[in-house]
Amino acid sequence: MAAPKKGRSASAQSKPWRSLVLILIAIVALTGGMFASGHTTPRLGIDLAGGTSITLGAVPEDGNEAAINPTNMKTAVDIMERRVNGLGVSEAEVQTQGDRNIIVNIPKGTNSQQAREQVGTTAKLYFRPVLATEPSGGSATPSPTPSESSSAPSGDEDKATGSSSPSPSDSASQSATPSATATTQGRAVTDALKDDPTPSATGSGSPSPSASATGGANGDDDSKLQAEYAALDCSKQDVRATTGEGAKPTESTLGCGEIDGVWYKYLLGPAAVDGTDVDDAQAVYDTQSGAGWKVQMDFTDAGGKKFADITGKLAQNPSPQNQFGIVLDGEVVSSPYVNQSITGGNAEISGSFTQEQAQGLANMLSYGALPLTFREESVTTVTAALGGDQLEAGLIAGAIGLALVVLYLLVYYRGLSFIAILSLLVSAALTYTIMSLLGPAIGFALNLPAVCGAIVAIGITADSFIVYFERVRDEIREGRSLRPAVERAWPRARRTILVSDFVSFLAAAVLFIVTVGKVQGFAFTLGLTTLLDVVVVFLFTKPLLTLMSRRTFFASGHKWSGLDPKSLGAKPPLRRTRRPVAPVETKEA
Repeated sequence: MAAPKKGRSASAQSKPWRSLVLILIAIVALTGGMFASGHTTPRLGIDLAGGTSITLGAVPEDGNEAAINPTNMKTAVDIMERRVNGLGVSEAEVQTQGDRNIIVNIPKGTNSQQAREQVGTTAKLYFRPVLATEPSGGSATPSPTPSESSSAPSGDEDKATGSSSPSPSDSASQSATPSATATTQGRAVTDALKDDPTPSATGSGSPSPSASATGGANGDDDSKLQAEYAALDCSKQDVRATTGEGAKPTESTLGCGEIDGVWYKYLLGPAAVDGTDVDDAQAVYDTQSGAGWKVQMDFTDAGGKKFADITGKLAQNPSPQNQFGIVLDGEVVSSPYVNQSITGGNAEISGSFTQEQAQGLANMLSYGALPLTFREESVTTVTAALGGDQLEAGLIAGAIGLALVVLYLLVYYRGLSFIAILSLLVSAALTYTIMSLLGPAIGFALNLPAVCGAIVAIGITADSFIVYFERVRDEIREGRSLRPAVERAWPRARRTILVSDFVSFLAAAVLFIVTVGKVQGFAFTLGLTTLLDVVVVFLFTKPLLTLMSRRTFFASGHKWSGLDPKSLGAKPPLRRTRRPVAPVETKEA
């Protein structure tokens, strides 16, 4: 009989309870975290909880098929996520499917018609001259009179500069404007005023809406827009969602923007620069002057000329009419001022940006305009009742599969099935708590394919137990007693289990990477449970079998233990034999 190895291995064999205590602590910690977070059940996907699934197909503008590429599709996903999140839907899923489709899954409790209208329209980015702006809503301060210096509260400034920056004295005389803080999405545009995009340079201070709209406003349309501006309350989300709805780039419009939690309303002129005129934008940190984060923009040749023209005209005007609003889907994401014409095809926007704000604005400038339109291919509504039926069917299938596995273990392994069933319960507890915590942590949602992945994992986990048990039985058939058989079988079984689980995990990883949509839920669950299988076998099944091998019921080979040497056809016990001692030769004197 082979003796256990000495040293560290022997210590591990003699104290298997350490591993059992470790996995028990992990279960208690995960369970405590689950209850502390308030998420005691896994978050359900749309197919189980109910909701709306919208499939959108990309359609090239003017037959430009090259525009439908991975970069533009990813951009569309980002924009649609911002739109849906603007509805207060934090658990919506937006993802590509194939080369030209986007799937938007919106859980129950959301206005599906409003969501369909918002995600299906093409996002556009425009640079519009600011004709008037002031705080809006109950928390806003009243608009100052013309004798005051500006229509916005004083503070840190956003300014656009070219190759040469204005002097500090010039910058200090300007007013603060809403920065590039990323906010919830507004909905673009308004009734028309076909004006010159640059207001008159006469006068000083903050103009009234009527004063700022001069230069091309016509009659009733002018009066209507002025009345809408006076009544606009951007502090209300439902108002922001419809502000300026229906306006064209050539028309004046209204907009909303936010800074430090205060919403501002804007009267904006016709678009002077289109988002497609921006070639690139990036956030950089100014290490030389210590001014902090800023956004650098590069324009196309045509865009550079447009930008130079509009900034040259705006620089002649008083604040806030020397500002231009960067408008994405109707929301003013930034409104920097200028005091000189910016030429050369590039510019930078500086101010009191954080890194997140600068990167957010750079992304909007780079990806706000999308040369794609989307056609609604299908809309599927999943009721909560249908989702509940699917979940119930999945749970029943899982229960049947688990019952069949347990029945097989009881019949074939008898007493050993006790260890296998406890291991399955530990694996189920770890899987459940981790899935419950992953919902709020990474947005994981348990959909029907994910439930299927968990069911398949029952067989994978049981297979690991079977591999180890059969190795132990082989050692007993060779004539070894149980305790050394458990230790000798482990290295061989361990290699087999690791190879098998590695192949399963690799298949799950590849499936997760190359697929989209709900199939990823299956792959994710399969990969997660495969990793947990390794943890359970190493930290629970093996140590528990080591402890049980010291109990008389198993060690004696009871016929109900599943380790009866006689029923296994064991050879006679291996015994150590001493090598014969060589005779000592003696020499005669």
